[in-house]
Amino acid sequence: MPPQGKLEYGGRAAPLRTCVGCRVRTVKSELLRLVVVEGEIVPDQRGRLQGRGAYVHPALSCLELAERRRVFPRSFRVAGPLDMACLRASLAGLDVE
Repeated sequence: MPPQGKLEYGGRAAPLRTCVGCRVRTVKSELLRLVVVEGEIVPDQRGRLQGRGAYVHPALSCLELAERRRVFPRSFRVAGPLDMACLRASLAGLDVE
């Protein structure tokens, strides 16, 4: 049995993260990391940007669910509205549903 927070994935243990939209725990590599840069939520494709991150499946359905549940201010621990235009544009290009 793998340790808590890890999943046997491709023959080796991989870190787990929870999608803030659908709340499903999955392997980190299958999720898109999001960070806040100057009041705007941007995708962190390489996982190297500074700051608190939140993870979401690269699908518009999960993004819309997260918006409806108003999880982004809580996840990033910021007050006030966050701009999602850049995130929506990038997910529209990535969405394969």
